[in-house]
Amino acid sequence: MPGFIPVRLGGRAGWGSWWLVAMLLLGSPWAARAQTRATVRGHVADPADAPVELATVTLHRAADSMVVKTEFTDAAGAFELAAVAGQRYLISVAQVGYRRYWSPAFELSAAGLALPPVRLAASAATALKEVTVTGRKPLYEHRFDRTVLNVADNPLSAGATTLDVLGRAPGVTTDAADNLALRGREGVLVVIDGKRVPLAGAELADYLRALPAEQVQSIELITNPPASFDAQGGAGVIAINLKKDQRLGTNGSANLSYGRGHYGKFVGGLALNYRRKGLNLYGNYTYNDRRGFNLLDFDRQYAATAALPAARSQVGSDQLTHLRSHAAKVGLDLTLSKRTTLGAAVTGLASQANNNTNSNTLFTDPNGQPTQRFSSITAQDVRRPNGSANLNLRHAFADSATAATLAFDADYARYQTTRLTDLFTYFEAPTQPTNLLYGDQRSNLDIGAFKADYSQPLPGRARLDAGAKVTRIASDNDVQFVRTADGVTAVDPSISLRFRYHENVNAAYATLRGTHAGTQVQAGLRAEQTNSLAEVVDGTSRERHYLQLFPNLVLERNLNKDNALALTLARRIDRPSYGQLNPLRAYLDATSFSAGNINLVPQTSYNAELTHTYRGKYSAALAYARTSNPFVLASQPAPDGNRVVVNQPVNLSRQDFYTLTLTAPLELTKWWTLYASGIFYYNHYLGSLNSTALDRGQVACNLTLNNSFTLPGGWAAELNGFYESREVGGFQRLQARGQVAAGLKKSLWHEQATLRLTMSDILYTTPLRVTSTYVNFSEYFRARQDARVGTLAFIYRFGNGKVAAARRRAAGADEELRRASSGQ
Repeated sequence: MPGFIPVRLGGRAGWGSWWLVAMLLLGSPWAARAQTRATVRGHVADPADAPVELATVTLHRAADSMVVKTEFTDAAGAFELAAVAGQRYLISVAQVGYRRYWSPAFELSAAGLALPPVRLAASAATALKEVTVTGRKPLYEHRFDRTVLNVADNPLSAGATTLDVLGRAPGVTTDAADNLALRGREGVLVVIDGKRVPLAGAELADYLRALPAEQVQSIELITNPPASFDAQGGAGVIAINLKKDQRLGTNGSANLSYGRGHYGKFVGGLALNYRRKGLNLYGNYTYNDRRGFNLLDFDRQYAATAALPAARSQVGSDQLTHLRSHAAKVGLDLTLSKRTTLGAAVTGLASQANNNTNSNTLFTDPNGQPTQRFSSITAQDVRRPNGSANLNLRHAFADSATAATLAFDADYARYQTTRLTDLFTYFEAPTQPTNLLYGDQRSNLDIGAFKADYSQPLPGRARLDAGAKVTRIASDNDVQFVRTADGVTAVDPSISLRFRYHENVNAAYATLRGTHAGTQVQAGLRAEQTNSLAEVVDGTSRERHYLQLFPNLVLERNLNKDNALALTLARRIDRPSYGQLNPLRAYLDATSFSAGNINLVPQTSYNAELTHTYRGKYSAALAYARTSNPFVLASQPAPDGNRVVVNQPVNLSRQDFYTLTLTAPLELTKWWTLYASGIFYYNHYLGSLNSTALDRGQVACNLTLNNSFTLPGGWAAELNGFYESREVGGFQRLQARGQVAAGLKKSLWHEQATLRLTMSDILYTTPLRVTSTYVNFSEYFRARQDARVGTLAFIYRFGNGKVAAARRRAAGADEELRRASSGQ
């Protein structure tokens, strides 16, 4: 069957060997130390004796207050926590708008324990001013499978975009094409409120630039997602959680910010929320207007061909950018009964990008003598009206926090792109008539999905999660290029094409969680059956049908009071995005364009990671990943034979990736905390392209230091620095770079308003420098952007201050929503 990718169930990397590892661990001497576990139960209420949902209940060891287990209360305010019997514990309860509660110490008997009801007291600031006041969370929280960025309280988020925040996050990097990488690996799934973003590459970067960081509550960098997540994303998942007002009554916030680098950047937004028992209505709107520049310098060397002699070109491009976007979302959560909730949401994003590029090009012979000189002006108008809708239903089969639940999600999304291009080329030596290339490109993408998830508690504190999902995608892309030269205007049929893509993915998964011999086990298996058809309306087509299995295993064990181990094993896939497959061209200037590759095949990876945690804070993780058919970005002379360079993704043979990750949150003083993260890795590629064999590896590192300062009088500050060493990305070698950023925050009017001042890239050390080398071609380029920006931002919150936490629902969007056209 064409395109069939075999499923490996055995062998050194197969599922069978993983189960052998699991059984060896479970049968190790750890099992001899198995201890009886029991359950502590309780109920949390507010001062009016109403249940408090989603309060954070933490079980601590009485001797040193070390965290043993954390859970959330259910809709009835109930909670259950399991721990080793015969030891002394205490619990703490935290919720927005209430004072933190600490229980007396107690001993947990083998029969379990029911605690007296916990009644939370409103915080003094909330009682006096009806304003939510919370203790400030650390900017970074590290867990064995993810790192959490608490964006909301970070002064550096003022006036920034979500892409800016991600750029400063530990382990997140971008390459020359704006592809996101996590811990040095590309192939990342981006999720916003449970919904995959339908973009990749430059389009995803533009989308994240249009999303203000002021709307973001937190970002989770998930390196080991469970089987309930789509198998897409070999490097992991970036989950962006937007803010949601949990106060009763009518509430809202307004924000304004203005930043100035070389050009201005403005963001303004309004969010409204109405909540009462059983009903929550919400909506928000944001306008973004950002101007900037991209300065690109290219130095290219061309080997001689049968038609052309060896040559060198030097290109300087100055691009002015203007991005405007309108983003809005409206939705409701409706409690149909004590156990059933219904939710619906509609999201829209309309953006317009105007890019004007002036380029100057000089060609010389191998002796440095000029052979050709020309300049070009490229004007592009790119409009992207996008919209999506979600309907979800959740039902619990009992009132307990551990009851079986069933959830349904239906999604529909439509994404459109219109790209109009005017490319003028002026020939100076030898003189030729001016050439005009006009392009009119239209793209439509429709995505529909339905999924169901079921969760069932089992005896012995175990749980079974299972689900299924069906997705369908249809993409239609058409471009017409018209050339005008020597007074003659005609369509260029060689590059005026139509591309269609259809894909259907049927998936099912099951995950079993439980504890055996003192070791927490999570074993999952996901099956995805894919049918795809990519066709260019000139007779070229690629049809693929394949079934793949994606096992996932997590083992966690507390060795003693200070040390814990976690082992994760998983197989994942990265299907090409629609833009990576789309061969239609998008021109930068007269010498460069980007295009997809219809021959691209999915990349699959086996991932293993061992994490050691000390005292619940300090961690060290060793990881290994082997990827087959990895995607890399390649720059090559286009087959036109006129020295125009095409940037497109290609498959290599194999990638081996070894990682050591160290994290240490340090409280240096009561007012100064430091989060230090170091990612040290070795990346090695094997493959070939156009007679160029690649066998290349590089040791590299990403270092992040974030200082948080709590100052008197309602002031807070952040000082962030990151460093990315030299690294390889297939045929590319990327030079070292870094950034220092600082922020200052002042709370006003009893926390109802916040004033923030930030400065990004203070030393202007983020310019990107990349070298690509092939047998027939080499390229060096440097990219500089309007990155050193000072921003002043103001946020005002209004409305009722009484808090009533609502159940968080993640929308069930699709894996495909991340993979819409990266090059369109």
